[in-house]
Formats: sequence, C-alpha cells, structure tokens
Amino acid sequence: MAFERFKQLDLDPLIAKQPATPRDSSRQMVLHRDSHTIEHRIFRDIHEYFNPGDALVINNTKVFPAKLFAHKPTGGKVEVLLVRPLENPNVWAVLTRDYKEGITLDFGGGLNALVRGKTESNEAVLEFNQQDILPFCNAHGLMPLPQYIEKARKHDGMTPSIETDKDRYQTVYAKYDGSIAAPTAGFHFTPELLQKLKDKGVKICYITLHVGWGTFKPLRGEPEQHHMLAELGSISTETAETLNEVRARKNRVFSCGTTSTRTLESFTDENHITHSGRKWTDLFIYPGYRFKAIDCLITNFHFPDSTPLCMTSAFAGEDFIYEAYLQAVEKKYRFYSFGDSMMIL
Repeated sequence: MAFERFKQLDLDPLIAKQPATPRDSSRQMVLHRDSHTIEHRIFRDIHEYFNPGDALVINNTKVFPAKLFAHKPTGGKVEVLLVRPLENPNVWAVLTRDYKEGITLDFGGGLNALVRGKTESNEAVLEFNQQDILPFCNAHGLMPLPQYIEKARKHDGMTPSIETDKDRYQTVYAKYDGSIAAPTAGFHFTPELLQKLKDKGVKICYITLHVGWGTFKPLRGEPEQHHMLAELGSISTETAETLNEVRARKNRVFSCGTTSTRTLESFTDENHITHSGRKWTDLFIYPGYRFKAIDCLITNFHFPDSTPLCMTSAFAGEDFIYEAYLQAVEKKYRFYSFGDSMMIL
C-alpha cells in the first residue's frame, strides 16, 4: 500500500479544531529541495522567500453552505451535502447516507426535492422545486467542514459547527461560489500580507477551481489505481499571460495549494506555456509526475491516504515529505484543514 509509513504516525491529537488567530500567525515549515534542509518559521514571514517579479497563484473559489438537512415522508431527518449542479440548475448531485429513490425530501421553507437516482460516481440525484437554491443554502445551510474536524470537536465537547466557520472556513480572497471544500492552503493569507507581497513586486494571480469531494476521496491501493473525480477549473487570459511572462524572465511561480497546482498543471503544456480557458479536469498528480507549471508549492499537512499528500510527495519526494512529517509530529505542528502551513521551495 502507498504511504503506509505515514499511517503509523499518531496524528489525531494534532488535528486543528479551529484556525489560528490571526490567520498569518500559523507556523510554517519550509522545505528546501536543493539543500534537503528544513526551517521552522511563522507564516507572516513568507514574504522573505519571494523575489520581485515572482508570481503567487491563489484559488479564488468560494465555499457555499452546502450542508442541508431535510425530512423524509416518514419524518426521519436526513443530512444532505450538495456536490454540484447537473443538467439543470435545480438538479444536483449530492452525498447522503440515507438514500431511497422516488421519495420527496422536505427541507422546510417551501423547498423540497425528488430523489431521482444516482450518478456514475454513486452520488444521489435530487431535483429541487426551485431553480436557484443558493439563497436557501446561504440562509439555512452549514459550512461543509471535513468530518474529522467535527469528530475532533465532539471529542473535546465542542459543537460540530461553530458560528465562525462561515468566515474562517474561507480564504480572504474567496469570490466565486462553487466549492464544497475550501482551498485550505490559502487560509493563512491576510489582506495585509498579500499587499506586502504586491509592494515587493510579486504578481498575485488568480485561478478558479471549484473543489469537490473527489479531492478528499481517499486512496484505496496504489496511486496508479486511483481515479480523480473531475472538477471545474478556469484560468483568465490575464493570469495566463502574466505567468508566461514570469517564466520568460526566469522568475518563479509559487502555487498556493494543491487545487491551484492541479489547475495550473492542467492548463500548461509541455513547453511550460500556460493557456487560458475553462474546463473540467481529473488530473491526478502522484510520484513520478513531471511538473510543468510551478516552482514552489505552499500547502498544509495532509491525511496519510489523501491525493494532496501524493502531490506533495511528487513535488518534494516521498522520503523528504516523510522526514518533514516526523519533525511536524515531534514539534507538535497543527494538522489538516485548519492546521499549519508547509512551503516547498
């Protein structure tokens, strides 16, 4: 099995239940691939690693409150996680543990949905009686926090969802609704820190990848056997032109997060030219992959059997990442979505 030694690490006590406050006070582990050395810093110091003319690529997708609750005709309560709209705006693929085709679910407030069937990915298909359900989600839905955070909170006597989640399970630059999971590597940035980078001459570039549940679908077996579920990504003409100019000047491209990286790699050809556009991508990056688009990666500490860990291992080498995880455990770094940062140079 891939990454088996990571699974032997005792990470549960290190799961971050809440984000650091302020955002840029998170710790940051810096991995230098050329010298195979590791530094321990604070995230707000990240500007020191950039040179004028470098680019920082960030994902401006926005998480919407995609977790809803409904009642079955029998009165039983059902939890539903909206995944993505399908052929019509009122038809959605969803995740739910309580599935029965043909029944109507009552979400309250006049919203109901017919359970129509399943997708090829085994998601339930709901047909709502309203064309635009996002206003209902914003009014009544909960942020779709990873289950391990909710479980860790319950273990400590906390409620699974807290009031600050709608603000903190979101980057400060989130703009376009569409994700059911946040691009968490960007949690650590503040407007002030982004401005400091701009003042230094760093190009801030935005891409959009709406994160679905496929990003967190665990590996079952070797990476070669895993199939990523497609996610919708887009790169503007301005971003593509800027990145190509940065590379032409021999400056570096810093990618914030595995979602930004997957998007950049999907839109960049073998000649290291990034193209603009909008498309679905199911690119899965694991050791052996040759990167075309990025020079440096900003990420968090990931689950042992996750696709993001595969990507970071592809970028830095599995042995180096394992060494970093050993140090993170020893120094009690905070892990996963609300946890600390890692930057690979």
